[in-house]
Amino acid sequence: MSFSINSTVSENAEGAKVALITLTGELDSLSARLFQKEIEKVALESPKDLVLDMEQLSFMASAGLRVLIFSKQKIGPALSIYIVKPQEPIVDTLDKTGLLHSVTIVDKYPS
Repeated sequence: MSFSINSTVSENAEGAKVALITLTGELDSLSARLFQKEIEKVALESPKDLVLDMEQLSFMASAGLRVLIFSKQKIGPALSIYIVKPQEPIVDTLDKTGLLHSVTIVDKYPS
């Protein structure tokens, strides 16, 4: 399955910036480069929250996990990362690597 990514940055009700990145398909070592470039792009806006819509993401390799860690480093320690509707294999990977404690899993981002 191919990979696609789309992002927007907007303001929430409190006026804080929120970056929404929608990931579709399989996030492998090649597509992780696209994911990282998208993180670099939204980092320029200094969002308070990073919302990753993973409902249509079927696979995430370790390279994708590295980009999650990179996003916290690039944007800053105050960044909150929300993962929207991840599939079970992705939740299992986040749990086994300990990254599950660094993100918030939600069915819908609390806008």
